[in-house]
Amino acid sequence: MKKKSTSQSAFFNLRVLVGLFIALAGLSLALLATAKPSGRSAPAGTNAPAGPFKITTQSSTDPLVPVAFDCSRIKQLGIDRQENLRAGAIMIFCGLSEGGKAFSGEKQHFFKLVKNLTAPLVYGSTDVNLTASTETFPNVTQSETFTTANPDDPSQVVVAYNDSRGRNFNPINISGASVSTDGGTTFTRLTKGNGQSPFDNTFGDPVVLYDKSTGFWVTVWLDGACGGQGLGGYRTLTPDDPDSWTHFCAFNEGSADRESGWADNNPSSPFFGRLYISWNDFNAANANIFSIHSTDGARLGAAR
Repeated sequence: MKKKSTSQSAFFNLRVLVGLFIALAGLSLALLATAKPSGRSAPAGTNAPAGPFKITTQSSTDPLVPVAFDCSRIKQLGIDRQENLRAGAIMIFCGLSEGGKAFSGEKQHFFKLVKNLTAPLVYGSTDVNLTASTETFPNVTQSETFTTANPDDPSQVVVAYNDSRGRNFNPINISGASVSTDGGTTFTRLTKGNGQSPFDNTFGDPVVLYDKSTGFWVTVWLDGACGGQGLGGYRTLTPDDPDSWTHFCAFNEGSADRESGWADNNPSSPFFGRLYISWNDFNAANANIFSIHSTDGARLGAAR
């Protein structure tokens, strides 16, 4: 007698169900994202004009937005193509971009579920806290790390990052760094007596380099003191001392973005000791990429 066999339906397979659920949810979100809005209004809490935003604003409650900024100049200045925090704040203020907001209720639970289902089982070794200190909401975000280790002393590691801790401080300070003296096992967040990092009047976008020829540590940021939004930074021989960092300007301009850097620490290189910085210059046509390099040991400022 032939036995009746039972087959398991795909709808009772947990993996298939989860995959179908995520696919349908993704399709729904895509349809919502492409839906044409009925209109746009200025973000709550600002005095940016609604509509095409061609009127010059008189003031801003956001310290990242310059006073009397003319929203009609966004495309002319290339702000809509920049990736730094200041450009993002201007886009939100002028009503051309929506600011982030926390999910609540069912949406929050859904995205947590998706994250748990799609996350890898292991990211790497044990996580290390770079900023183990008190935070004040809502300025609790750090991002975009740039890490360098001392080639002559691997126990010394410096990590630079965007840090919203000083967003409302005067002068603004949304740049931060943490230093390890035990090879990255533990880190200390650089904090001066005023509760801020050593990098006053900077807008993040971190670069941190070590110059083997001089022993200097150098950070580079978007810097308000170097032309409005130029390339500037701080240098020191003792990176774990927050009061030892001294300021310099590498390039003065008003619309730098997306910088990166590299140090030539090869003693046999004809350019041993040079530090290089590259960036997009939105003051120039088509936001061309430029670079500068040091000629005097940890001092950036050579002609591009």
